[in-house]
Amino acid sequence: MKQIDAVIFDIDGTLTATNQLIFASFNHVANKYLNKTLTESEIISYFGPPEDVIMEQMFGDDQLSAMEDYYKFYKNNHNNMADIFSGIKEVIIDLHKKDIPLGIFTGKGRKSALITLEQCGIEKYFEIIITGDDVENHKPAPEGLNKIVDYFKVERENTLLIGDAPGDIKAARGAGIKIASVVWESYDKEKVIKMNSDYLFENVNDLHNFFIEALN
Repeated sequence: MKQIDAVIFDIDGTLTATNQLIFASFNHVANKYLNKTLTESEIISYFGPPEDVIMEQMFGDDQLSAMEDYYKFYKNNHNNMADIFSGIKEVIIDLHKKDIPLGIFTGKGRKSALITLEQCGIEKYFEIIITGDDVENHKPAPEGLNKIVDYFKVERENTLLIGDAPGDIKAARGAGIKIASVVWESYDKEKVIKMNSDYLFENVNDLHNFFIEALN
């Protein structure tokens, strides 16, 4: 990129190692309300909309109780089962010091998103946070990205989304912005690689070096 006007981050699998916590949280409520354990593939098939939409699909009349149990488990087990990826906080701080506007675009609901960002100590660095609760059309639709670009008032060709999933790539292309795919914990790594993102990073250090070179 010749110029970077804004950077937008996905959360799960991009900033934070939270996938296992998400799987465990879903199975906590699936075991309680459905008396079954879901495979990772089954849980991933629900990804896109926020948790409340997924819970309605999965639990019907038990949605509200399941949601309460989900968030309680998610928060209580966060420190033991999830963390920010090593080196990511330094990337965020460096971008912040360069006065690069930073945003969050995630399919997670706002409650779980804020739990993770706050637990990892990075919530304060993001000027705008768009979650699955803030859009009518969820990932891979570009609605959330459009909201962020409009908020920052930046050029789309100078805006970069960093995400780990095929839905991030589709959303970025739909919004007309650049996409950097990171595959250090992508649950669909092979598909992501085949989709030919603008940039692809196998580790956090390479991403950090990319920004160092681009902004100096």
